[in-house]
Amino acid sequence: MRPVASEASAAQAARQHSVAPSLKRRLAALVYEGILLFGVGMAATFAYSSLTDMRHALQGRTGLMAFLYAVSAAYFVWFWTHGGQTVATKAWHIRVVDIHGRPVTAMHALARFVLASVAWFLAAPSIAQYAGLSTGGVAGVSAIWLLAYAAAARLNPGGQFWHDVVCGTRLVDARPQRAA
Repeated sequence: MRPVASEASAAQAARQHSVAPSLKRRLAALVYEGILLFGVGMAATFAYSSLTDMRHALQGRTGLMAFLYAVSAAYFVWFWTHGGQTVATKAWHIRVVDIHGRPVTAMHALARFVLASVAWFLAAPSIAQYAGLSTGGVAGVSAIWLLAYAAAARLNPGGQFWHDVVCGTRLVDARPQRAA
């Protein structure tokens, strides 16, 4: 009797970890991640402005933005290569793995960060600004883009975001197994 139960639980674990978490959970983790990154960004901005003697918000703006992007990249790459979960994704029981279910490499993690940041946050505002839209227009196009990009995950047979498909990564359900 015992082996059948363990085989069933192993099959359940394999199914659970092969299915993408719901879009609602992934978007909730994204919002939570934004809140956490606000704090990381504030600390990084303080460090940058202290080290560069930045006295005005527009002084050294390009350097600050590049520094914040590098800090964000380091944050995500480190967490994704050390357990596959950031603080937010750990709270929502989501893990990033490669297409075979193994931990991601630093190159996969960096590629995922770059593509995700472009896909989620840089593409729409850049296009809208290039088209000459006002600030309100850029915000509107960006909001529509975010919703459309998130909804596009439903078009993928595995339910994954397109940047994950391109990078060879995927998000999996990391909820702990319940005792049978």
